[in-house]
Amino acid sequence: MDSDLTEEKQRLLKAVKDGLFAVDHTAKSLGITIDSIGIGAASGSMIIRQDMLNSHGTCHGGMIFTLADTIFAYACNSENKATVALSCTIDYATPAFEGERLIARGERNFRNARTGTYDITVTKEDGTTVALFRGGSYQINAESVPGLNERLEIEDS
Repeated sequence: MDSDLTEEKQRLLKAVKDGLFAVDHTAKSLGITIDSIGIGAASGSMIIRQDMLNSHGTCHGGMIFTLADTIFAYACNSENKATVALSCTIDYATPAFEGERLIARGERNFRNARTGTYDITVTKEDGTTVALFRGGSYQINAESVPGLNERLEIEDS
């Protein structure tokens, strides 16, 4: 989280991260961690397990996509405005192998009243790019974590 943010924004970001993760069964089952969250940004990681490998002995593209998509979701929903994927694309750059830790970092490029575009880069720990993911988002009329703004006494903006 960004130390330049107000205490209220920092509390909101942490509460959104914790609230989303509490019910994010897919991320938990894959061992994905959410390492940081900021306004329109997030990062996380995952260690590749044997059950994530494809028939070539490399990490299945769907696992890499799921890591990137998860970070996309946290970046999109960081301000507690329920946002869903409108479109997603991914380009794979290099294979990843069992035991390697993948790190995904994402940030918002553009956002208007309802739509946005986010780029997520997935790398190995040494910085080697594994995949580039771009997601388009659409904000729906709800909170990402229902009731959170009221609990934190934050006015919906």
